[in-house]
Amino acid sequence: MDGGDAERKVEKPEDSRRVTGGTRESKERARQTSAAAKENTRPEETMLMEKVLHRENLRRALRRVITNKGAPGIDGMTVEALTSYLKESWPRIREELTSGRYVPEPVRRVEIPKPEGKGTRTLGIPTVLDRFIQQAILQVLIPLFDPYVSDSSYGFRPGRGSHDAVKAAREHVEAGYRFVVDIDLEKFFDRVNHDVLMARVARRMRDKHLLRLIGRYLTSGVMIGGVFRGQEEGTPQGGPLSPLLSNILLDELDKELERRGHRFCRYADDCNIYVKSQAAAERVMESITRYLEKRLRLRVNAEKSAVGRPWERKFLGYSMTWHKSPKLKVAAASIKRAKAHIREIMRKGRGRSLTRGIGELTPYLRGWVNYFRLSSVKRGFEALDEWLRRKLRCILWRQWKNPRTRARKLMERGIEKARAYTSAYNGRGPWWNAGASHMNLAIPVTWLAQQGLLSLLDEQRRLQNLT
Repeated sequence: MDGGDAERKVEKPEDSRRVTGGTRESKERARQTSAAAKENTRPEETMLMEKVLHRENLRRALRRVITNKGAPGIDGMTVEALTSYLKESWPRIREELTSGRYVPEPVRRVEIPKPEGKGTRTLGIPTVLDRFIQQAILQVLIPLFDPYVSDSSYGFRPGRGSHDAVKAAREHVEAGYRFVVDIDLEKFFDRVNHDVLMARVARRMRDKHLLRLIGRYLTSGVMIGGVFRGQEEGTPQGGPLSPLLSNILLDELDKELERRGHRFCRYADDCNIYVKSQAAAERVMESITRYLEKRLRLRVNAEKSAVGRPWERKFLGYSMTWHKSPKLKVAAASIKRAKAHIREIMRKGRGRSLTRGIGELTPYLRGWVNYFRLSSVKRGFEALDEWLRRKLRCILWRQWKNPRTRARKLMERGIEKARAYTSAYNGRGPWWNAGASHMNLAIPVTWLAQQGLLSLLDEQRRLQNLT
C-alpha cells in the first residue's frame, strides 16, 4: 500500500495497561515472558546453552574477540591475557554457565564526545571474559532472530550495512516519496525497558538458563569512579550483544511500519520514513512518536527528529540532491566532522615533519573516502581536498616561524626575491598566507602528492571505477 492511503490507516490498538514498577512490574514481566515463550517455539530452542558452549562456537567467539581487540573492563584484564586465563579457569566458568550460577561483572563506564561537540555518548565496556561469552551467545542467537527481522532494517546484520540503507533511501526518493520523517530516539541504549525487551527475546527461545543470563547482562550495572551503580533500564552500548538486542526490540517498530504500508530505512536507532506529502509526514511523525512512547516506552528526541525534504536532512552521513533521480552526496555535517578529526590528528603531530604528519593522516583519509564512495557529487571531495592542502601549507608557514626564514623558504621554492620578502613581511596570519598565491606557487599540489598526500577526489574516482 502506498501514498496517502497508507498514512491514513487506523493504528493497531495498543496495549493500554500501565506498569508502575515494583512487584507488579516483575509479575508483568514474568507473565509476558511466559506467554511469549509459548509462541512459535521449536524443541531445539530449549537447548541453546549447549550450542553456546559448543567447542567450535567458543573458538569462533575467541577469535572474534581477539581480532576486535578493545580496552579492558573493570578487572583490567587485556585481550592478550584472555586465552591463558580461559585455559586455567574455563572448567569452573563453564560449570557456572550450565548451572545458571554465572554472574557477569559490571561494565566500565566511558564517555566519548559526540560529533560536532554536542555532549558525550556513554559506553559500557564489559570485561574481556564477558565480551567472549556475549560473542558466543550472539553467534547462536543471530540465526534464530535475524531471518525474522524486517528487510528495511540494515544495522548490525549479516550481509547488510550502512551503504545498503543509503541506497534504499535514494530508491524511495526516486520512486516519488520526497518527504522524510527523520526519527532519532533519545538516549536509546540508556532507556531500553528490560521487561519489554526480555518479553520479545523470549518469543523465540525457551532456554531458561540463557534467558536468565541475558537478563543478568542487562542488569549487571556499571562502575563509575570505583562506585557500583545498579541498572534498571538500558542495554550497555559497547558489548557484542547490544546491537542484536536493539534490533529485537525495534523490530516491533519495523513490523508496525510495514503493517501501515510505509517505506522506511532503519539503521539501529536511526529511522527514516519516506512519504509523499508534508501533511502525511507530519501525521506519521505524530503517530509513530505516540506508538514508540506507549508501546515500546521509548522517547523520540524532538531536537534531532524532524519532517523535511531528504536533501535537507542527512542519513548515515549522506545527503542527496533534489533531482527527480537524486544523486547521493556527502552531507555538510560529515565534512565538518572530518575537518575536526583531521585537526585533532594534526594537533597531536605538532613538531613532527610534514611528511610524517601526512603519513598519520592517510589511514583516516582512505577510510573516509571508502565510506563515502557512493557519492556521485564531487564537490564535497574537492572542497575537503582544498581545505586540507591549505591546512598543510598553514602548518609549514607556522614552522618557518620568522619572516626571514619564510622569505628564504619561498625563494628556495622558486618565488622571486622581491615577492618572497613582500609576502614574508606582509603581517598577515598563517591561515591567510596558506591560501595566498605565493604559498600555492611555493607548495603546489604535485609537491604535496610527492610527500604522500592522498587526493580524496582521485581516490573516490578510483573506488567508483572498481565497483
